[in-house]
Amino acid sequence: MIEIKNLTKGFGENIAVKDVSLTVQKGSMFGLVGSNGAGKSTLFRLLAGIYKPDGGSITYGGAPVWENTAVKEKIIFVSDDLYLPFSQSIRSMGKLYKAAYKSFDKERLDSLVSVLRLNPKATFNTFSKGMRRQAAIALALSVRPDYLLLDETFDGLDIVMRGFIKQVIYEDMAERGTTVLLSSHSLKELEDCADRIALLHRGEIVMDSDLADAAFSFFKVQVAFEGTYGESRFEGLKIRDYKQNGKVASFIAEGDRGDIEARLGEMNPLLLDVLPLSLEELFVCSLEAMGYTYGERETKI
Repeated sequence: MIEIKNLTKGFGENIAVKDVSLTVQKGSMFGLVGSNGAGKSTLFRLLAGIYKPDGGSITYGGAPVWENTAVKEKIIFVSDDLYLPFSQSIRSMGKLYKAAYKSFDKERLDSLVSVLRLNPKATFNTFSKGMRRQAAIALALSVRPDYLLLDETFDGLDIVMRGFIKQVIYEDMAERGTTVLLSSHSLKELEDCADRIALLHRGEIVMDSDLADAAFSFFKVQVAFEGTYGESRFEGLKIRDYKQNGKVASFIAEGDRGDIEARLGEMNPLLLDVLPLSLEELFVCSLEAMGYTYGERETKI
């Protein structure tokens, strides 16, 4: 289990991570999303023990990660800002990984490289961006880590490669209890594979929920009534993003779906639709509720 408590990290006057607390259960896949500049990459580097926290703590199975070689041997971090020395090859990097990680499995690397159709002897300067990312993932998975940290790792991979790599990760989770923490700009991707998700905004966690809980707590509502009415008709319901066009009103409602439908049904509507939000809609809705809109971003350009 990964435990993050009151974690803070700044660079000069810029506080990249502010008082973050999270728990990632063993054998689970935890998704992290956030606006640009939210602090995701900084958080991953703290988790990998690359950055030293200014405050708070990170522990793996109760042991701190900072300057702890025994813990770091169980962790693999594949960065969004991927770097593989252009003069090196998968074969030469495999030797480096073997020296650094006791659990490194050369046979697994050979198998992954074969399936991915990568040349283990070719230097990385001959690889495309997608091929370099595949190589980095193959090397990481060959360590057979207890903790796998993936920061935008699937970016640049085609759908077939994504599916294959995810399948390997799922097998490790099932067979070895590997714990996975990943970030992605593809919210659909996280919706399909993560058990739990956290939303990071301006260095702070503003949402942390099981996907099932998140998906079934917010709903798109479209309702219509005869006569004149306004938002005040829905007093007592937790709603946001209210819009009305003639007799038809649409808004986001928070709460239990059955309760929302029952309360609206008692008003004898002409039309009533209540549908769950997608993860992307939930993400946008949550940020807009905090005032993070296109207009705000525009003023910072």
